[in-house]
Amino acid sequence: QEHLVESGGGSVQAGGSLRLSCAASQAAISSSCMTWFRQSPGTEREAVALMYTLPNTTPYYSNPVKGRFTISLDKAKNTLNLQMDNLEPDDTATYYCAAGPKTRGYCSLSPVIYNYWGQGAQVTVSS
Repeated sequence: QEHLVESGGGSVQAGGSLRLSCAASQAAISSSCMTWFRQSPGTEREAVALMYTLPNTTPYYSNPVKGRFTISLDKAKNTLNLQMDNLEPDDTATYYCAAGPKTRGYCSLSPVIYNYWGQGAQVTVSS
């Protein structure tokens, strides 16, 4: 069973926008943490946006994407979204949604903690 299925992504020029969506199974959406990671060839997978599934919590954004990316969770549709605006060539990567438990009360930025993963969506930004 696929617990997280991604859609969206594609190619865009610098300054443009893209939206990623991640349809989640009931098991995945019941996780405490839902996070978007990205990975470029030769680099480690890094967390770019994270949110707790409990209400009234503040999302986390990595410094490179802060102010440009917005993570959101639509619980009615069991869907995690990532709106990406003002894209830059350095945003080019494969993007993965992930779901997992808290560690010591917090959502981790480490990919090893997450037990549900999407298949990945390619985002390419040209200058």
